[in-house]
Amino acid sequence: MTTTTPDPTATTTAATHATPTTHATPTTPTTHATPAPGPAEDPAAASAAPTSEAERLRRWRLVLGGGGADGTGCALSGRDAAMDGALASLYGRETGRGGKGADGGRRSAGLGASAPGVARWLGDIRTYFPSSVVQVMQRDAIDRLGLSALLLEPEMLEAVEADVHLVGTLLSLNKVMPETTKETARAVVRKVVEQLEKKLAQRTRATLTGALDRSARISRPRHRDIDWDRTIRANLKNYLPEYRTVVPERLIGYGRAAQSVKKDVVLCIDQSGSMAASVVYASVFGAVLASMRTLDTRLVVFDTSVVDLTDQLDDPVDVLFGTQLGGGTDINRALAYCQSRITRPADTVVVLISDLYEGGIRDEMLKRVAAMKASGVQFVTLLALSDEGAPAYDREHAAALAALGAPAFACTPDLFPDVMAAAIEKRPLPIPDMAEQR
Repeated sequence: MTTTTPDPTATTTAATHATPTTHATPTTPTTHATPAPGPAEDPAAASAAPTSEAERLRRWRLVLGGGGADGTGCALSGRDAAMDGALASLYGRETGRGGKGADGGRRSAGLGASAPGVARWLGDIRTYFPSSVVQVMQRDAIDRLGLSALLLEPEMLEAVEADVHLVGTLLSLNKVMPETTKETARAVVRKVVEQLEKKLAQRTRATLTGALDRSARISRPRHRDIDWDRTIRANLKNYLPEYRTVVPERLIGYGRAAQSVKKDVVLCIDQSGSMAASVVYASVFGAVLASMRTLDTRLVVFDTSVVDLTDQLDDPVDVLFGTQLGGGTDINRALAYCQSRITRPADTVVVLISDLYEGGIRDEMLKRVAAMKASGVQFVTLLALSDEGAPAYDREHAAALAALGAPAFACTPDLFPDVMAAAIEKRPLPIPDMAEQR
């Protein structure tokens, strides 16, 4: 009698490998990494031909992590055993529960305290998994096994896969980083920043240039520059029912933004530890906005103190190393500083990026927001500027801001140019569904 085993469809990952019977679940369970085929396996043939019973058992064994509870009875060897060992080093338990390693001994978690051992493990996971999963596993290793101290060694920094989260970790270690490591750390941060700028800059400039052009309204536009939506709304009183049409008495059109400054933008960034990824993205966007001559961009970071980093906006790496992740939060003090720098409220956009856990004077904070909006400032509140969705945030403060007409929401880097364009044009913001962000 043949037993049919369900096919997990090759979704063995750093996340699914960690199950209740084997390893603890890593922080990002949705990132998938298909294990590489064995030496004799042809990927094209494997996808075209039916999956054999032995292959199904192999895949389940990789998913479950081994031990008597996995029920497969399948032994791993070669590349599969090495892949399983790399996962077990991070997600296994020190009690050694579940399975045997390639050497036949019982497995246990831990990468050891030595930099060479960790460097070898980093090399192994880059061999067996795609870059996106490598980044997840690195992040889990830092969080679960306390490897932050090893990032202070130049050799370790050269071995890791650089991403936004690693940059956040390096920035949090900046004050304790030895001089011998700082040059390597800056190189790692610069690599990530340049990748983000390359990805985000072109679309941001194009979107905001169009918004600036459209925000310059003129009353005698050329035909191609007529803003038909605003023109129709402005002339509804001239509707002729018998002809079922509007006779436009006044045309409203898009201007063409000159090269002089048209709008002022203030980025006010909470640098508490939970906002690390947002600080990285905001610094990159700040540098992109500062490169546009039609915008006057100011970048302010705060915890319980306020630091104006506008003079460093030509290099976002300098901005990032000017931040100090951690500490308390005084939003009221930060907004007071930003408010004091506003000279053209009707042409100013203030973007507050914070989880709204206020350590200062709550009522004063709300009064400042209300005063800025009453003067004509476009006020935008972002709970996060990252790909991680809505963070933990102060819901009471978020509701109070929404009541003032400044709804708070989490924003992805891809959505940020559209949010800024809407604020510049003074139209409703493209607010995502918060339920989908959780």
